[in-house]
Amino acid sequence: MMQSETGALQSKTPNKTIDRFNQEKLYIQLTRIFFNEIHSGKWQLEQQIPTEEDLCKQYDVSKITVRQAINNLVTDGYLIRIQGKGTFVANTLPVVGLAMKTRLTEEMFGEEVKVDREILRAGLKMPPHDAKGYLRTEGETHYFLGRRVVNGQPEFIEESYIPQDMLPDAGRLDVVKNSLYSVLQERAVKKIFKVVQTVEVVRADGDYAENLDVPDGTPVLAIHRLFLSADGTPVAYTKLLGRSDRYKFQTEFERIR
Repeated sequence: MMQSETGALQSKTPNKTIDRFNQEKLYIQLTRIFFNEIHSGKWQLEQQIPTEEDLCKQYDVSKITVRQAINNLVTDGYLIRIQGKGTFVANTLPVVGLAMKTRLTEEMFGEEVKVDREILRAGLKMPPHDAKGYLRTEGETHYFLGRRVVNGQPEFIEESYIPQDMLPDAGRLDVVKNSLYSVLQERAVKKIFKVVQTVEVVRADGDYAENLDVPDGTPVLAIHRLFLSADGTPVAYTKLLGRSDRYKFQTEFERIR
């Protein structure tokens, strides 16, 4: 397994200043300094770190140097950027291994494709047995049922269950224009650090078949996603059912530096 840059920095002596006579590049030195801020507990889990401007002034370096150092720690999973909010500590333990990216690839092309996303239901709901197990809860959760429609034809539906204490102001959120992931990263009590995903083929029936406009018993692609915080707390659970005649599932693995 290839060792990450921050992993290589862990064994070196802590240094809280930039040494301009050192042959080591400035952004590598700054990466070590930021890593030590996390490791020492000065930058605590889920705490927002200083702005790029403040870090530039503190260490008398360019914004590019600061950004490269932060990017290293984002890539290694120690920091996370939240649009409109800033950069936060996402993890305090070493992260090594492979990163996996997944997506649904549509079997539809052309300039005249019209895509719409609609919310079929939103409110509180008692989750089914499997969702209770994922979320470790027995009470009602926030519930969203969404559907994606392409040229007037349903393509997939997505159910989302979120613990009430994880998203107190769920009723005021716009989950049509914004993805659930971005909403949770911006508004949830705990930030998403890891996603556990399970893929299977199931048969759609009842309301599922009706919302997808397929006959009862039609095989569909089912994708289960459990969103977890850095300390392992469940943040949300989603189940996506997509028409297998129009989608394929693509997975991409990438070595973490």
